Amino acid sequence: MEIVKVCPRDIDDLYALSWRTFYEAFHHLNTEANMKAYMEKAFDRQRLLSELQNENSDFYFAKEGTDIVGYIKLNRKEAQNEFKDDVSLEVERIYVDSDNQGNGLGTLLLDKVKEIAKKDGLTYVWLGVWEKNPAAIRFYERNGFNVFSSHEFQMGDEVQTDMLMICKV
Repeated sequence: MEIVKVCPRDIDDLYALSWRTFYEAFHHLNTEANMKAYMEKAFDRQRLLSELQNENSDFYFAKEGTDIVGYIKLNRKEAQNEFKDDVSLEVERIYVDSDNQGNGLGTLLLDKVKEIAKKDGLTYVWLGVWEKNPAAIRFYERNGFNVFSSHEFQMGDEVQTDMLMICKV
């Protein structure tokens, strides 16, 4: 398994993977209309390209050979959705395709996040996870994260609650 930084020329792969992995993860828990509304906004090709070009955001692909099987999106400073400070790193997205879940790839991606945070001299890593995703919450807890707060997340016309989790590095 290899973790590589995503560049603007990778936009087509990022676009396809973003749609596929988000849909795989949540379509059975949300209405089709809400999924479509959210994904069309969050994973719009131009928006993804803009995020790729933001100096305070980074994407990394997880690759197995030539296959891209997962990705993470990290935010610093003003690109963060909440705290916007100089001592934290937000994991805005971490997704692994369904065929590769359960093989340690998620842990490998989180290890990469912690490595980046340490290298950058940051104090903590944080993320939001849907309260109705207990398997993900347990996964993050096994990887050193603890719930410290919550915030609202707009999924189409539904307001959902994300648990905010933190891990000191």
